[in-house]
Amino acid sequence: MQEKFQLKMDQFLPLRDVVFNTLRQAILTGELKPGERLMEIHLADQLGVSRTPIREAIRKLELEGLVTMIPRRGAEVAQITEKSMNDVLEVRRAVDALCVELACERITAQELERLGEACEEFAREATKKEKDVKLLAEKDVALHDIIVQATGNQRLIQLVNNLSEQMYRYRFEYLKDFSQHEKLVEEHQVIYESIVKKDKETACEAAKLHIDNQKKSIIRQIRLDKGKN
Repeated sequence: MQEKFQLKMDQFLPLRDVVFNTLRQAILTGELKPGERLMEIHLADQLGVSRTPIREAIRKLELEGLVTMIPRRGAEVAQITEKSMNDVLEVRRAVDALCVELACERITAQELERLGEACEEFAREATKKEKDVKLLAEKDVALHDIIVQATGNQRLIQLVNNLSEQMYRYRFEYLKDFSQHEKLVEEHQVIYESIVKKDKETACEAAKLHIDNQKKSIIRQIRLDKGKN
């Protein structure tokens, strides 16, 4: 295991939560890779903490499905499987379609302006020669968050927030496929223009296609990774 990440201290959180958030983020962003062993002693040394908060964090990560306990091996970062991805993306597909439909009705002029700017920011990042996948993921999240907030539906916003952390891991896998970036930019533009025109049907279809294409790309990545092992 390489030295990759550091403890992200937060004076308002107990140490065990800081350790949990640090390891969780490392898994979601791929700094800790699927199948990588989580050795308590090594992690404790790396983060400068005792083994107790590491053990507690690993137990919580197991409950979230991000860590798997393997007999005689211990804790490992959970593999990204087609089943787990399908479960998340099925829900996200339906939710995103609802979000763009409501955004067509309710988005304000100010939110629309911000959405246009977010599309441009993502496009700029996606067309750079030297790509920063983590930054690109942040731009993608920011863009979709504007649409979600524009619905004005607090229950829906809460549901998307609950899904977003699980979605982040798959989003990151998708964005690692540089061949899809041009298509992503085009899909964002279609969604944006549909919302501008208040064209619910086109917006919904574009949102669903957006998820379907992510699904195909991630399945390719999963099968490619399996072939390497």
